[in-house]
Amino acid sequence: MFQSAAKTLSVATSTAATLTRGTSLSIRHYCQKTPAALRVSEALSGAELGANIKVQGWIRSARPQKANLFLHVNDGSSLQSLQVVASSELDDQLLTVGSAVEVTGTLRKSPRQKQPFELEADRIHIVGDCNPVDFPFKIKERHSLDYIRQFPHLRCRTNAFSSLLRIRSEATTAVHSYFKKNGFVQIHTPVITSNDCEGAGELFQVELYGPKNEDGEKFFSVPAFLTVSGQLHLEVMSGAFSRVYTFGPTFRAENSQSRRHLAEFYMVEAEVSFTQSLEDLTKVMEDMFRSATEHVLAHCAEDMDLFHKHVTPGHRDTVEALLKNRFPVLTYSEAIDILSQSSQKFAFPTDWGCDLQTEHEKYLVKHCGNIPIFVTDYPYDLKPFYARDNLDHPEHTAAAVDLLVPGVGELCGGSLREERLDLLRARLEEAGLEDTYSWYLDLRRFGSVPHGGFGMGFERFLQCILGVDNIKDVIAFPRFSHSCPL
Repeated sequence: MFQSAAKTLSVATSTAATLTRGTSLSIRHYCQKTPAALRVSEALSGAELGANIKVQGWIRSARPQKANLFLHVNDGSSLQSLQVVASSELDDQLLTVGSAVEVTGTLRKSPRQKQPFELEADRIHIVGDCNPVDFPFKIKERHSLDYIRQFPHLRCRTNAFSSLLRIRSEATTAVHSYFKKNGFVQIHTPVITSNDCEGAGELFQVELYGPKNEDGEKFFSVPAFLTVSGQLHLEVMSGAFSRVYTFGPTFRAENSQSRRHLAEFYMVEAEVSFTQSLEDLTKVMEDMFRSATEHVLAHCAEDMDLFHKHVTPGHRDTVEALLKNRFPVLTYSEAIDILSQSSQKFAFPTDWGCDLQTEHEKYLVKHCGNIPIFVTDYPYDLKPFYARDNLDHPEHTAAAVDLLVPGVGELCGGSLREERLDLLRARLEEAGLEDTYSWYLDLRRFGSVPHGGFGMGFERFLQCILGVDNIKDVIAFPRFSHSCPL
């Protein structure tokens, strides 16, 4: 019964005409324009009211009655579906949840209060059928994020995940819009690189594959990897552009299946030249966070409400609190004092010099009123070679900063970059990296200026504003250890 075959059902204008299954009987409209093709969101706004229109999408619900057939059709352009009202003559066993249809008819005001407009159908074309027995999502059931995660190829058909994808798309637009308005130049940094920006060694190596590479020859003549950050390439560009950013995929070969980690994720990274202090960076971080969050709330109101009411109830209050307050600033030393004086038992030590763990970050956020906070001036030895030395012995810290947010912990990490050639060369020599990064030293030799930058995990930003606990639920196709299904 359920095979891939198109079928058209229509109502004839003549009373003498009869409806034959499998036969298309269309209404002839002489001297009439071809029906305007509208997205569901356009139809719901009342565009082309009273006109003959065409809507294409997927059935979210089907309710046949004695005289009429009611369908809800959605094409992904909005959370709300368009109600289609048709004669019971157009009912068909292939009109099931998940089926793809093309509906032609007249857009009219709806007598029902739930939505202002509905489509009075005179023709329904079944483009692709869907067996409701095998389809994993049932119309009368509310499926958890854990459940729909089992179906990465189908979960975009659910309300929750289609809302997530619209929010993600709008958040992407918001990030680009912020940088454009503030004079940043977008740089497409490479996905394949020969450097390890973070120095952590958790890299995916790129190698030539196939029988032609029996000798193991390196395609690039040097070891090449998937990028963990575009920062160093942005630093190259910051020698000619005072404000640059990049937004793209990054990769980390971390053998973890936790709720916090992905092997492929998206990073927003920016670099600012002629900086005077960390405040130049924290201002951009905070302004970008506020701008992107406000944009998403304004342009995805229905989708955000779905999450804040049904997926993460009560989280809207947290988001509103994020936007009401300026982000306080703590030094690392002040943060350690707060943790050391806490009565809470931590799994990891809180001595000065220890790296802050997620449990520490979340505690600090709650301690400060459950709003985003900046932590600055970390121990020098905890930071990569490019972080600027504060020269503040005996503590010896680096001009680095992290933005910590509720529910997530670290959202952004950045630093002023070491622009002083002698100090940078000494740090690279100590790490045995002077030859590898000779080009990086050149940046300091030819017109170097004080500069700094930061990176923000895009998925973590979405987790923060949505209240979603598992990072795998805010990206279309999550990649992590032992999982790459599509």
